Amino acid sequence: MKWFIFSASLVIGIVSAGISYAQTGFKFDFGTGKVAPGYLEVTATTTYNETQGYGFDYGTKPIAVDRGGPDALRSDFCTSDAPMFFSVKVPQGNYKVTVTLGDAWNASSTTIKSESRRLMVKDISTRPGQFKTISFMVSVWDSVITGNKAVRLKPRELDKLDWDNKLTLEFDPNGGPGMPCIDAVRIQKVDSAITVFLSGNSTVTDQQLEPWSCWGQMIPSFFRPGKVVISDQAASGATLRSSIARGRLAKISGMLKPGDYLFIEFAHNDQKPGSGEQAYTTYNKYLRQFIDSARAHQAIPVLVTSTNRRDFDKSGYIYNTLGEFPDAMRYEAKKDQVALIDLNAMTKTLYDALGPERSKELFVQFPAGTFPGQEKTLADNTHFCDFGAYELAKCMVEGIKKKLPLLAKYLKNDLPTFSPAHPDDIRKWSLPYTPMFTSVKPYGN
Repeated sequence: MKWFIFSASLVIGIVSAGISYAQTGFKFDFGTGKVAPGYLEVTATTTYNETQGYGFDYGTKPIAVDRGGPDALRSDFCTSDAPMFFSVKVPQGNYKVTVTLGDAWNASSTTIKSESRRLMVKDISTRPGQFKTISFMVSVWDSVITGNKAVRLKPRELDKLDWDNKLTLEFDPNGGPGMPCIDAVRIQKVDSAITVFLSGNSTVTDQQLEPWSCWGQMIPSFFRPGKVVISDQAASGATLRSSIARGRLAKISGMLKPGDYLFIEFAHNDQKPGSGEQAYTTYNKYLRQFIDSARAHQAIPVLVTSTNRRDFDKSGYIYNTLGEFPDAMRYEAKKDQVALIDLNAMTKTLYDALGPERSKELFVQFPAGTFPGQEKTLADNTHFCDFGAYELAKCMVEGIKKKLPLLAKYLKNDLPTFSPAHPDDIRKWSLPYTPMFTSVKPYGN
């Protein structure tokens, strides 16, 4: 698959201090000023390499600034007018990341993503002289199951940031006054966090490349830091059967612990001719394998009915293209007493509210030339753009509030109620693009 990075070539630099891959705690002081005790210095020439184990990555070209002053962490920083990627080599696990942002002289604005464009925090702004310290949770995993067994990754996943051996942070200018000013980053492994595992297809997975996006990579930003982490191991083109055969369910099962959650959303590929699956029979049989695996590890299974495709009938209302599969999942949830989030019903309400034309705003629908290297118009009625993924994440949050009260208590306190019948105005919403793009649609449809 051909994809494009918007930025220039890699910065070259070597720092002698390194870190151990087995470390579970890391502290970095950004800038060229005095280094805080116990912190590793990060300057503009601190470029990632495997031996060193940390540094700026993926073509980042930062500027290091030193304002002087007694506070080692807040007197200097790294900044850029383009997205900055910073990676740290870490073992599989869940990590609490704490970032200090701000500048003594100027305003700053920052949006932070992690790994394959998972949205962590959106629109963090500071005034001149103001500093903010924010935290969020990041899940890191590899493809190893046990011993010599591993998940059979698809070709497009081999360079995906979710499946490598490092934690990558992306700092983006968010359009406000000022550029991101990174003062310090702390990373600490947290074994006690509740992990919400996501299993599903191309409408769920972390889409690494713009302009494709999913609710699974937007929903981390809706949780308070410290207690809950999202591990989105869904895969484009996946079915229930293929997820079992390729070791994806086994991978998640090996990571599950009591009190975790397993969200299960499949149908788009299962219902296609040639898949071999039938609603209520084979489809439900495989659903039960996921349910049973979660319960065997004292985790909580959650069934999520699949998103509707953007397919309107002659009357201007969404037509169900998924056959009996959403009803088959509803039946299984009731029969096995499993919590159900009816995303299928919510997306019908959402698309109907927007109508045939405005609903295009939710999907990858862009004229040719919108992105570098995009020679043809993108007109996809299955896969979502960033705005659509964010709206679906809001739907999922409402489902969590109604069906999973124990998990809902970890959502951010200031979240307004969202109604799919009254979607947001895209003209009042923005998210900076990650500078990686492909015109090739994800597996599945």
